[in-house]
Amino acid sequence: QVQLVESGGGLVQAGGSLRLSCAASGNIISINVMRWYRQAPGKQRDLVATITRSGSTNYADSLKGRFTISGDNAKNTVYLQMNSLKPEDTAVYYCNLFAAGLGQPFRDYWGQGTQVTVSS
Repeated sequence: QVQLVESGGGLVQAGGSLRLSCAASGNIISINVMRWYRQAPGKQRDLVATITRSGSTNYADSLKGRFTISGDNAKNTVYLQMNSLKPEDTAVYYCNLFAAGLGQPFRDYWGQGTQVTVSS
């Protein structure tokens, strides 16, 4: 079984920065893609950023230049550096992995979510 543990959320003033981490553990055989999503109250869950195992990245257009996704394959960990935060970035941020566990096919795994609140 694969487990994801997120950390790094919190309360920050507008213009500030936060760095989220998501560590995967368990019987992981391979991670194909790592992603961050976010969900604001009353809204759908939106894709924030993606990084492949080879290091290719992709971002939601509205977040390019402020958010940076990175990964540490050796640690099975993905990060999201968020700069110049705005109140509209307030949301629960979720880590997602498309990975294969021992004896399991590739599938999506989700973290429990971490709250990010940006005050004006």
